[in-house]
Amino acid sequence: MQDLATIQKILDPMFPGLMGVRITELAPDRVVATLLVREDLCTGGGILHGGAHMAFADTLGAVGTVVNLPAGKRTTTTDSSTKFIAGARAGTIVTGTCVALHRGRSTMVWQTSITNEAGKLCAVVTQTQLVLDAPT
Repeated sequence: MQDLATIQKILDPMFPGLMGVRITELAPDRVVATLLVREDLCTGGGILHGGAHMAFADTLGAVGTVVNLPAGKRTTTTDSSTKFIAGARAGTIVTGTCVALHRGRSTMVWQTSITNEAGKLCAVVTQTQLVLDAPT
């Protein structure tokens, strides 16, 4: 399994790094991260954009899958379902807690709960990751 520092180093130069995703916990069945709700990630009303919620959660499910991949494999998201429940205001921090629902050989299913600073549930995202052979 790759460690937290290695995963963060991989994410930093990519889109998750641009968003500001910070992994805080990493285990084979659970990934936790934070995200500062910046104005540039918000809708006109200063609320975290739905796409930002989805991208945050997608990152965590992908990270969870990557730490479970055997050598010579890679992953891609095949589907994602998001339920929006409450908003997160600019200037606050949201936390994503992603847990494995299924870790199989060909697919993995992850569910991410995103909460605001008050602990209120903002969104729930369930996604399926396909496990593929890495290019040779």
